[in-house]
Amino acid sequence: MRIGFVGCGYTADMYIQSLKKYSYLELVAVTDRNQKRALEFGAYYSVKTYPTVEALLADPNIETIVNLTNPSSHFEVSRVCLEAGKHVYSEKPLAMTFPQAKALVELANRKGLYLSSAPCGILGETAQTLWKALRNSEIGKVHVVYAEFEDGPVHLQTPDIWRSDSGAPFPYGDEFETGYTLEHAGYYLTWFTGFFGPAKTITAYSACLWPDKQVVTGEPLFVTTPDFSVACITFESGVVVRLTCSLVAPHNHGMRIVGDKGVLVVEECLNYSAPVYVDRYSRFKFRAERYPITKAYGFVKTWFDPHYSEYPPIKKFSWKKRNAKHRQDFARGVAEMARAIMEQRPSRLPADYCLHVTELVWAIHNATHAPYQVTTTFKPLQPMDDVELKEVLSINW
Repeated sequence: MRIGFVGCGYTADMYIQSLKKYSYLELVAVTDRNQKRALEFGAYYSVKTYPTVEALLADPNIETIVNLTNPSSHFEVSRVCLEAGKHVYSEKPLAMTFPQAKALVELANRKGLYLSSAPCGILGETAQTLWKALRNSEIGKVHVVYAEFEDGPVHLQTPDIWRSDSGAPFPYGDEFETGYTLEHAGYYLTWFTGFFGPAKTITAYSACLWPDKQVVTGEPLFVTTPDFSVACITFESGVVVRLTCSLVAPHNHGMRIVGDKGVLVVEECLNYSAPVYVDRYSRFKFRAERYPITKAYGFVKTWFDPHYSEYPPIKKFSWKKRNAKHRQDFARGVAEMARAIMEQRPSRLPADYCLHVTELVWAIHNATHAPYQVTTTFKPLQPMDDVELKEVLSINW
């Protein structure tokens, strides 16, 4: 599958480094509206550059476009690429508004093209391990999920000095102005829709709690886009999810799935090799939890409670990789869509699924006092089969 990148910014480095691990993916050329940036990226990775999107799309060797532009450009760039007859994989969000995302899906369907979108974490080892535990009823019937995606005040963490390997600056201004929910709620929502099926209703609240996001002294940056949101999502399967996203509270990417036999725990959703823990209910557990020492020193409960353990992962990783803060295979969604195209089968991250996730993200970001009735649905996803898992697990990343 021959691929072109539109956008050579901070995220493009992550994609190209992952892309190299897939022998059937070939990056043919890249472009960026900032030609200086495109030339720097092209020189660093020894890849051909085009001066415009139109020139890139005119290359008959390119079959699929990976849209890595800033979020406000996602809709227009993806639309032009689909109109040119190219398959499209877009960075998140699929579009800035739900109507725009819906228009892209309708266009792709009319043209008979594949359209998919990040995040692709549902294809990761941690998510697949968690999904296996759910299918095996390790905690019985699931009732509720608590998930946090908190990154603290990023504007106080010197984001102005962050650079990609090829030298691209971190686009903190775009991140703040786009909105934290639009940018990051999808990391967990793609998991939950995969595990539990389509959502039915959302009751949410969002607000800008810290508008003064000055990064560089003397350069004011006042942003009113919501930097905090909390949502209760009811799925058609009956599961209820409470999801919190913010740039205010301390870093926390943890999740707990609560069933009638115990709890499944993941501490970092951005690490595809993070362990999954199962904490089955027991009389000792209920007694131990009443004592403050077990909260201050978690190992106390672990030592004495045989029902708390790591669930067998589908792939074993080193201690360093398991405990990494962020460790993602960004090209996995691109690779999966490419295989689907070559094998003439539906993608595991199909357009209707991506549209459903986009609607959920959009509804939380634009929260109102009334519950939101979800209008989209999708055919429930299936976990990877043995052949696909064997291929993914064989990749040394």
